[in-house]
Amino acid sequence: MGFELVGPAADVAKGTVISVEVDGIDVAVVHADDDNYYAVRDECSHASVALSEGEVDGCTLECWLHGSRFDLRTGEPTGLPATEPVATFAVEIRDGDIYVSTTPSNGVEP
Repeated sequence: MGFELVGPAADVAKGTVISVEVDGIDVAVVHADDDNYYAVRDECSHASVALSEGEVDGCTLECWLHGSRFDLRTGEPTGLPATEPVATFAVEIRDGDIYVSTTPSNGVEP
């Protein structure tokens, strides 16, 4: 499993999300309220819109279009109308930089 550098951790303030490309896949990188960094496929499984434009709430990311919520740790939907999970990717912080895995960690194909 390879990791790709996506940028400085300081560029992602707590409670915010950025959109990056990892190995050709759009990924939302989130600095969650628990102070951890998470990465999920930057596309809602319900409406195919960018999750990175949504709101961070605790360890969930809410889709701005219809309000679907996704658990950042598992990719599982925690609020309708989404019923399918989104791919999650392992995140490592090395020397102040964010690295995101190029392989989904929850078995969901991006």
